[in-house]
Amino acid sequence: MDDRFGALTFTRIYTGKIKKGDTVLNTFTGKNERIGRIVEMHANERIELDGAQAGDIVALIGMKNVQTGHTLCDPKHPATLEPMVFPDPVISIAVAPKDKGASEKLGVAIGKMVQEDPSFRVETDEDSGETILKGMGELHLDIKIDILKRTHGVEVEVGKPQVAYRETITQRVEDTYTHKKQSGGSGQYGKIDYIIEPGEAGSGYEFESKVTGGNVPREFWPAIEKGFKVSSDRGVLAGYPCLDFKVTLMDGAYHAVDSSAIAYELAAKAGYRQSMPKAGPQLMEPIMKVDVFTPEDHVGDVIGDLNRRRGMIQGQEAGATGVRIKAECPLSEMFGYIGDLRTMTSGRGQFSMEFLRYSPCPKNVAEEVIKETQEREAKK
Repeated sequence: MDDRFGALTFTRIYTGKIKKGDTVLNTFTGKNERIGRIVEMHANERIELDGAQAGDIVALIGMKNVQTGHTLCDPKHPATLEPMVFPDPVISIAVAPKDKGASEKLGVAIGKMVQEDPSFRVETDEDSGETILKGMGELHLDIKIDILKRTHGVEVEVGKPQVAYRETITQRVEDTYTHKKQSGGSGQYGKIDYIIEPGEAGSGYEFESKVTGGNVPREFWPAIEKGFKVSSDRGVLAGYPCLDFKVTLMDGAYHAVDSSAIAYELAAKAGYRQSMPKAGPQLMEPIMKVDVFTPEDHVGDVIGDLNRRRGMIQGQEAGATGVRIKAECPLSEMFGYIGDLRTMTSGRGQFSMEFLRYSPCPKNVAEEVIKETQEREAKK
């Protein structure tokens, strides 16, 4: 946590003791850290401690390269505890500082916030130069904007929330590509024969080489793998990252003088652009696991509303004070849901949601998203 006195690293001690001035090993980075001060936190008050022991939760001051999920231990007895797993963000918004003076402050403030929260990510859009904040939901990002204003005193203008769509393919394609470029001196040459096919859900990107003989020398395989991998960050439909596909290198050809790693990498990138449109590309949208709590007399309204949002009702449980409805809904349909839910239930309804999986988009939704992307690109 960033504090006016410096960064506080909250630590739970599982075994042994620590005291001021001790040197501990961070097993994640492999570097030693010196413990400057140990404090016990009581809201905004802090009590200085000389040491702490197993079971204590304290804050350490003076840690340099320590982040959430790292393990600190005795350098003589290295140990690593299993870190928490943070899912990838599913929603993003663009922010821009209101004036030039806020621009520098925004960069510093966001840097501190990213260190505090591993589920919060920040990127700069290469094409538009916009700062994109990514998080786990609308509320998450609303709170981040509030922290920017209140804690760091940075006023920002906020764009419309954007859903993190993904792309995948549905068909197997066998293809070949030859990259040839002749200039003064040695040129560039790389020929690849490959298969692109859909992978298992959640498998990401896979690469395999089945080349036998020396048609594509082994030292160029990593360049071909990298070419496809880098290209997969931009899908052919709407420019979203492409998931769950496998590339198998079957054969190719090389030139003793003109072939190089860069030639094969360029061949792979061009091959991706050539073959992906033939492989039945498909847009995927994030589906959220939604848990809605509502008083009994509003169950019909809530279920009807979820159905309108393309939600699939998974079940409902009656409790002492109301009904809990479990559903799966596309994130794009859930913007502003809390307001609608409160209206339907006279302010008594509440809900929580978390990312579940990516699923294929219905055709009409996919067409709308692709059209919006093309319009955005045209404006740039």
